[in-house]
Amino acid sequence: MEQAADFRLEDTDDGKSAVLTGDWTAVRMGEAPDRLAQSLKGAPDAKLDLTEIGRFDTSGAWGVLRAAEQTEDSERFIGSPRVKRLLALVGRAIQAEPTPHVPRRSVYEVFDRLGRAAVDIGVNAFDTVVFNGHLMVAVKRAVMNPGRIRWAAVFSIAERAGLDALPIVAITTFFIGAVVGLLGAHLLAQFGAQVFAVELIGVAVLREFNVLITALLLAGRSASSFAAEIGAMKMNQEIDAMRVLGVDPFDALVFPRFLALLLIIPLLTFVATLAGLAGGFAVAWTVLGLNPTAFFQRLLDNVAITNFWVGMSKAPVMAVVIAGIGCRQGLEVGGDVESLGRRVTTAVVHAIFSAILIDAVFALIYMKLNV
Repeated sequence: MEQAADFRLEDTDDGKSAVLTGDWTAVRMGEAPDRLAQSLKGAPDAKLDLTEIGRFDTSGAWGVLRAAEQTEDSERFIGSPRVKRLLALVGRAIQAEPTPHVPRRSVYEVFDRLGRAAVDIGVNAFDTVVFNGHLMVAVKRAVMNPGRIRWAAVFSIAERAGLDALPIVAITTFFIGAVVGLLGAHLLAQFGAQVFAVELIGVAVLREFNVLITALLLAGRSASSFAAEIGAMKMNQEIDAMRVLGVDPFDALVFPRFLALLLIIPLLTFVATLAGLAGGFAVAWTVLGLNPTAFFQRLLDNVAITNFWVGMSKAPVMAVVIAGIGCRQGLEVGGDVESLGRRVTTAVVHAIFSAILIDAVFALIYMKLNV
């Protein structure tokens, strides 16, 4: 049975002696070392009898040495060889000099960080290829057997990721269209060509800003939620439980999110287009004095419908990339909250960067095709 650490002072033929009793361990030691140190101040030559000690660990040895103001084993201690060996071990550790810190050279640190970054890029590229391959297998299984698709999960995710985002997408693109209209009217006024602001609004909204703003909002909204949801399941070992039950996480978690975003982003892009044109029209009406008939007639006459289809053609690609990034980062979450936060942040950053990069690539391709 465990006993709290204690001691008693005795008078012997060799002088005073402190007899230690109980368990001198980290758990049971308590304030015994401090009381022992106070008692030994009045008897600096008193011996310490450790023969009646129960359990004895390094914390207890350090407490005894500190109370006796000793840093190594000496004749002052009475006890078994095991106890004396532990005292000697702790005493040497107290006397040992700290390990010197050798600062790395700056050039070494630069190459070390470059090397680690190169390795991380290679590992991430390999993991991305594996993820894409697994996702393609899941898509093939769904196409071959549509009954495997969890439509309830698809529509639920589409509502949360898409329909709930309609207000913020519409408001954001409305103000983007208004800003484009204001800038166009102000700049073109220098040349007396304010009326051409209508063409500027139409091309900018139909071709670029509708899908780009939608993708950026979904990158911050949906990619983060996908990573957080799947990451939380990974932390709670729910994904491991799925695999044990024979359920592929790509079929149950990744593919429904992939399909939901693929279905909903064209609707969001269309709403963004209408809202952006509405914002530009509000500016044209208030600043340029164009009535609705003149605005929309000029828009239909001078802005080709091709611009609308160019913008809409980017939407599926944006959806695939944003959903893939969010789900992949969620599957990479470790077992701690720090890993979850880091992966969610990475998902948002990567999704935003990818959306802008994809838009730039499409712009170059259509420029080469004269579309």
